[in-house]
Amino acid sequence: QVRLVESGGGLVQAGGSLRLSCAASGSIFSIDRMGWYRQAPGKQRELVATIISDRTLNYADSVKGRFTISRDNAKNTVYLQMNSLKVEDTAVYYCNAEGRTGILSPLSMYWGQGTQVTVSS
Repeated sequence: QVRLVESGGGLVQAGGSLRLSCAASGSIFSIDRMGWYRQAPGKQRELVATIISDRTLNYADSVKGRFTISRDNAKNTVYLQMNSLKVEDTAVYYCNAEGRTGILSPLSMYWGQGTQVTVSS
């Protein structure tokens, strides 16, 4: 099994910054894609940003130019630097990873437990 542990959430004023981290551990053979999703109260979970092992990046339009995703493959860790935060960025942020536990194992998706980000006006 693969376990994802997030950290770095909290309360910040609008215009401020936060950095989220997510470390993967367990029976990891390879991780192809890592990313961040978020879910605000009463809304569906939505993609924030993803990074593939070849460094291909993808961002939601709402965070482009403000958020930066990066990855340390040696540590199986993904980061999300969030700048110029807005009230509408308030949500629970979930780490996501797609990977394999063995060379013949199927590609599986894993989720972290979520970390709260609250942006006050």
